[in-house]
Amino acid sequence: MSFQVHVAGSSDLVVQVYRQVREAILDGRLRPGERLPPTRELARSAAVSRNTVSTAYERLLAEGFITARVGSGTFVDGAAAAGRPAGAAPGGSLRPRRVWQDLPGPGPKRPVPRYDLRAGVPDAALFPLPAWRRLVTRELRTSTMTAGSYADPAGHPALRAAVARWLGISRSVRTGAGDVLITNGAQQALDIIGRVLVEPGDVVAVEEPGYPPARHLFRSQGATVVGVPVDAEGLVVDALPPAARIVYTTPSHQFPMGVPMSPARRGELLSWAERHDSAIVEDDYDSEFRFEKRPLEPLQSLDAGGRVIYVGSFSKTMLPALRLGFLVTPATLRPAMLLARQVSDWHGDACTEAALAAFIEEGLFARHLRAASRVYAERRTLLLGALDRELARWLAPVSSAAGLHLSAHLRPDIGVDAATVVARAERAGIAVTGLAAFCLAPPERDGLVIGYGCIPTDQLPAALRLLARCFRPG
Repeated sequence: MSFQVHVAGSSDLVVQVYRQVREAILDGRLRPGERLPPTRELARSAAVSRNTVSTAYERLLAEGFITARVGSGTFVDGAAAAGRPAGAAPGGSLRPRRVWQDLPGPGPKRPVPRYDLRAGVPDAALFPLPAWRRLVTRELRTSTMTAGSYADPAGHPALRAAVARWLGISRSVRTGAGDVLITNGAQQALDIIGRVLVEPGDVVAVEEPGYPPARHLFRSQGATVVGVPVDAEGLVVDALPPAARIVYTTPSHQFPMGVPMSPARRGELLSWAERHDSAIVEDDYDSEFRFEKRPLEPLQSLDAGGRVIYVGSFSKTMLPALRLGFLVTPATLRPAMLLARQVSDWHGDACTEAALAAFIEEGLFARHLRAASRVYAERRTLLLGALDRELARWLAPVSSAAGLHLSAHLRPDIGVDAATVVARAERAGIAVTGLAAFCLAPPERDGLVIGYGCIPTDQLPAALRLLARCFRPG
């Protein structure tokens, strides 16, 4: 790696070169054993004499920071640099807005659990990586990455067309390619929506319990986020704050409870949005994995007033690391949404987007969903069986027909709370989440949200037996 020094003026040039090389060694930018540029090369890049650099190197050599090897060059001395602190940017006195001090951070990275029962995490082993690698390689050979210009902020045209067709066939969403905006996951879709619609102080209504990243995002944009209760029919429309500018909801498979929004409640919500001049963000995050009952029509297809913004992603169906999502926007918002995408990060990865378009059009996506659904259905059956047997004494499952997780309330008077169970589970090597983690306020009835997406099928029974022990004292 090329190393540069920057000198100012014409005095103390040797000292300037010496100090910059020494600081680079001490803060870790130049690592032990790394070769320094030859004196002639460094002198040329810094526009100083070769003698200046040679004198600086001689001083560093005398102090033990570097070593010279005849015929090989000059190198950072390992002993002199060992144990030195790594480099860091200046501390400074700048402070972020208060909201960034209040929002929860990602926290320390935890070790990989023995049994992973977290919600919303798909099984990477089910993803057809050889087919995906073939499509990405094919795209890299085309002009996609060598066109020498920025891509369309709306996304790759072929992917927009493929997504529109897929949504129309599989979910009855009314859309064409021109209505689709490709994003870096559903989270960027929500960010774009907030940029376009949210003014500081605006009220955004979210489900309670609900999806924490959506709440955090709208709060970061200056919104007043208000939780709205969920019952057996989904979001309670009568509890919506009249001033809500946006209503964020997961009607196909409420996150995390799993209940679908009833047809009557869907009609109530659309009428409410029309009366209050509000937007509805419909997040359809994992309804591809449906195991019971027929899917209900999405809000977007029932919407006659152009108030529903439909959001989805491929994180649950493919891999979260691919960061591929989309939104379907009403025509009145389309220019602003496109501009918001452009000013935030211009566009996505054209190669990945083109590969996904081919993945969908060649039938590989549908084939993957069918294969993955069979595996997830088996795991879901195992979890339901455990909730009916070894976990029945402590947990009452919430009915759910789709997704990669199930929620369950703690039964009354069992002598243990969810936080204690989660802590015991962590010590036993199980990653599982309490229902309170998805709530703005402590829930009236706590419980667990148990995922079965990424745990191997043959490990699930043992994990659930071990989880049952975490309810017992001692």
